[in-house]
Formats: sequence, C-alpha cells, structure tokens
Amino acid sequence: MATPDFIRTLRASAGQQLLWLPGVAAVVFDDAGRVLLGRRADTGRWAVIAGIPEPGEQPADCAVREVFEETAVHCVPERIAQVLAQPPHTYPNGDICQFMDIVLICRAIGGTARVNDDESLEVGWFAVDALPELAPHDHLRLEHALVAGPTWFAPAQQARPVRGSME
Repeated sequence: MATPDFIRTLRASAGQQLLWLPGVAAVVFDDAGRVLLGRRADTGRWAVIAGIPEPGEQPADCAVREVFEETAVHCVPERIAQVLAQPPHTYPNGDICQFMDIVLICRAIGGTARVNDDESLEVGWFAVDALPELAPHDHLRLEHALVAGPTWFAPAQQARPVRGSME
C-alpha cells in the first residue's frame, strides 16, 4: 500500500510512534451479488479494497477514489457497514498505526475490474460463498456488510457486535 504524502510528513516529526488514523474500506457488490477483492502487492493476500483518506476527504469520497484507483471500477456508497477501532499494527519498517476502520457498502456502477495501480497483483469478483482466503478483519468487514444496519462495538462489549439502524 502506498504511503500518502501527509503520513510521510507526520512520520518525519513523529518517528515510528503510534499514529491514530482513519481508514476506509469499500465492500463493493456487483448486480450479481459478487464482491470485489484485490490481491495486495504488499502481503500477497486477497482483501477488501481499502485506503487512508486524504486530510479533509470524506469517507465516502475516499471509498470511491480507492476503488477506482486500485480496480478501475466505478462505485457508489450505499451505507455504513461497520465502524471499529482496529488493534495497532506494526509495519515491517517499524512504523506503528492504529486505524479507525470505516467500512462502506458500495454498488458497482461501471468500469471493468482490472489491476489499475501498483498496490494490487490481481483484482476479481467473487461469490460470497466462494471467497479466497482472507485476513480475519476482512472476514469481519464482509460479515457486517451482509447484515442489515451498521455494526459497531460498544466500549464494554468488544467481543459482541451491536447492530443499529440509521433510519
């Protein structure tokens, strides 16, 4: 995953200490109900399309941008599926980040899925009952995308999802 310029600027003064950052993931479905995944160049694993919003960028705009940049698919966000603080992650270079993971369900509206940048090795559509191996956080993203209403975790209930409706 390419590191945004504003993160490089932060790292110049913060060093490798923990950075608390927003992260946006887009669970994109096509008209056949298949989900769009990319096989990441940095880990080799299949994953939901995700990225870091630029300063001031709205999460929905970030989702649309990231999906197009990585897969050449145009999409529209339809609803929030999950908001969850992920555990801290240490990268191979020693940098530590913790992400507030905002997962949006999106609908594909155009384009043809293909590798569109250097962040992915492959891109493809998968039936939800025939997914490749995914990291646990991506399984959770998909699980929450398939239920009605957004999912978040209450502070005292980290192991138990709380479902709510935005209507």
